[in-house]
Amino acid sequence: MIQSNMQLDAKGLACPMPIVKTKKAITNLDEGQVLEVQATDKGSKADLTAWASSVGHQYLGTVEEGDVLYHYIRKGSNEPEVEKNFENTISLAEVDSREGLILDVREAAEYAFGHIDGAKSIPMGELESRMGELDKDREIYVICRTGKRSDLAAQLLANNGFSKVYNVLPGMNEWNGETKKDI
Repeated sequence: MIQSNMQLDAKGLACPMPIVKTKKAITNLDEGQVLEVQATDKGSKADLTAWASSVGHQYLGTVEEGDVLYHYIRKGSNEPEVEKNFENTISLAEVDSREGLILDVREAAEYAFGHIDGAKSIPMGELESRMGELDKDREIYVICRTGKRSDLAAQLLANNGFSKVYNVLPGMNEWNGETKKDI
């Protein structure tokens, strides 16, 4: 195993809990020290990578052993962390009445078990390499399970020249409309 200063057990937890626990644990480290986060949520890799870069920590990488992902994050400077949330949001209720694209950034398995009809699936971890599939002139409504992962995805799109991006709040866990399954 890779040397770390602290281990965090986030196994069995789903988004956003691995980030919540990581955020709390990393405050106990000194600048430059490394946190090992043990997780079983496949989406945690993309989530932790995006979170770390958004708050100034260095995501070092992941080692997979069986069902467990060992993530390594090096603590950045001890400046007070101001986590900037994406400003453009749209309510889940409004999404239905709009003409834009619903972009679902959950993992493929989460999407398969129930998504809004017509939503495009691009998991957060693939978003950077698949941005070319999206139209910069169209409104894009980014959705995940809780609104945390979609917030990070919306920031990533905005930083890459997408100006009509909205984070959908709350996420799919509050969706009461019809869903489509791909199984």
